[in-house]
Amino acid sequence: MSVSHPGQRVAVLADAQNLYHTAQTIYSRNIDYSELLAEGVSGRQLTRAIAYVIRADSPEEESFFEALVDIGFEPKIKEIKTFSDGSKKADWDVGMSLDAITLANHIDTLVLCTGDGDFSRLCSHLRHEGVRVEVMAFESSTAEELIEAADSFEDLGERHETYLL
Repeated sequence: MSVSHPGQRVAVLADAQNLYHTAQTIYSRNIDYSELLAEGVSGRQLTRAIAYVIRADSPEEESFFEALVDIGFEPKIKEIKTFSDGSKKADWDVGMSLDAITLANHIDTLVLCTGDGDFSRLCSHLRHEGVRVEVMAFESSTAEELIEAADSFEDLGERHETYLL
């Protein structure tokens, strides 16, 4: 059951890497960030929308970053790190968590778009601070502890035609 009213101040934080990999793996399609933002805000007052992305030097990524801005997201871009053994790492867990905690005093609801279970502790902390936490992700790839830690969960897979391009 969703508890919302038009005056709620909402921030939407989207873990683009997490959403991308699930959408590609299950549906071979991309996320419709315009619909994701519209559904996340759902008639409430948008305070901030941030998409956390990784620069992987692919040809279409600059146009993707520009499209995010046009939609209403502020893209935060991290360079992919390549280690001496050839392995690569890039994630935004700490950055997203710090932004969420920083925004907590300025919002009523945080919409977290990720299935990463590492954010379950963040959800518990924010709820303790009085912030409503809503998670939007594909249930098939979302950690159970994240679903349980949130006030509400929207399975993007149930309405994948809405959320995918």
